[in-house]
Amino acid sequence: MRQALFSLFILVIVSSLSLAQDFKEFDDGIAKFRAQDYTGVITSFSQILDNPSHNKKLDEDLYFYRGQAFFHTGEFNKVLSDLEQALMLKHYNIAVIHWYKARSFDALGKTNDAEASYKQAVSYSDKNKKVKAQILADRARFHSKNGNRQAAADDMALAKSLDSSVKEVAVQPAVTPGRSPGENKKTTQVIVKNNAQPKKEVANEPVKEERPSTAVQQVNTGLVPALATAYKDEKRYALVVGNGNYNKDIGILKNPVNDATDVATELRKSNFEVQLVTNCTYVQLREAMRKFHEKLTNGPRDQTVGLFYYAGHGVQYQDENYLVPVDADVKFEDDILRMCFPVQRMVLANMERSNSRMNIVILDACRNNPFPATTRSVSSGLAEMKRARGSFIAYATSPGSVASDGSGRNGLYTQELIKALRKPNLTIEQVFKDVRVNVLRLSGEKQYTWDSSNIIGEFYFKLQ
Repeated sequence: MRQALFSLFILVIVSSLSLAQDFKEFDDGIAKFRAQDYTGVITSFSQILDNPSHNKKLDEDLYFYRGQAFFHTGEFNKVLSDLEQALMLKHYNIAVIHWYKARSFDALGKTNDAEASYKQAVSYSDKNKKVKAQILADRARFHSKNGNRQAAADDMALAKSLDSSVKEVAVQPAVTPGRSPGENKKTTQVIVKNNAQPKKEVANEPVKEERPSTAVQQVNTGLVPALATAYKDEKRYALVVGNGNYNKDIGILKNPVNDATDVATELRKSNFEVQLVTNCTYVQLREAMRKFHEKLTNGPRDQTVGLFYYAGHGVQYQDENYLVPVDADVKFEDDILRMCFPVQRMVLANMERSNSRMNIVILDACRNNPFPATTRSVSSGLAEMKRARGSFIAYATSPGSVASDGSGRNGLYTQELIKALRKPNLTIEQVFKDVRVNVLRLSGEKQYTWDSSNIIGEFYFKLQ
């Protein structure tokens, strides 16, 4: 029996070390991807995938990233294979997957397959005008290269109607498999401008391959300024709350005020107008919420984004999550209803009743129950909430689980959130996936962050 327990212990240790190595190699691969070292990405991610005991949670991203890397090295059949795997694993970025498949089919000379994949890409981007405009502009290149000038003009006109900042597309030949980009000679260049007839220019000088960018969401390098222009009139408002100075019965938390202060600083760098409140009472939190709601209500419709961040104690009671003000004096369970702040009914509901096109709620409040005398109906951690219209909700850990306060200046979750917010050209989904991967790795797989979303548009914290 003792030998069996010892063997099990050794197996657990080896497994944990293996998982930690997977995350390290994954991070190394992502760093190579951002540095455009595509051969290095392929090597790193192939090593992970070839290991039968690797962490399968990484698979959808491993295939998604490696597929893009294969595109940049001209291995188009491998692009198609990897992106098909990403689709089977239900990677969220379906439109971009089909877009890359279309460009790979095009490079392989499979025009019919490319056309079908472009159609899928356009279909899956139907609720995202900016991404759809990018795909249509690229399909205009495809159509004009294949002599279908009217279809090219129609696509470009529709792209312009969706996003007036989308760039006119210069058509260039794709890389021929087995040849380097420099070996391609430009024979024609067609500029498609709205409904005007394309103009042909003949030249013989070498040209570089037209490539998607290295960002996971594939914001083309040339389109980043266009996206920045499209978002320049967007109004961003944030309410950031950090509560840590609780009474001795609840217990002081060291990190939340630092967490809130540092998140507020980072959000201001991403063009948010931030209202920061720390160690607030119920009345102060309610007043801050009133001001926040007023900002969102007076912001321009469909050009306003609201973000609510909270660090501190939180509890789950009767299917609602409550934030705990510093003056809460909870002796009985029904005190929670009177002294704590409901997230679903007060935060999400007020954000939804505004002109905000997107509501972002970040809760670093998944700590142990601060009211031990009320254990009968108060659950550990926070519950997953029903999503309001256009909302993205992020939790420091999975529903019903708890996270520690942390030993450094910031809690682990907020520490990694701040790092992710500093990275440019990532969609909101990519930011929080980056946070999840790093928190899981640094916590030894003890803390699994959670988010849920029903947003239909794109959002980038930082573009450059």
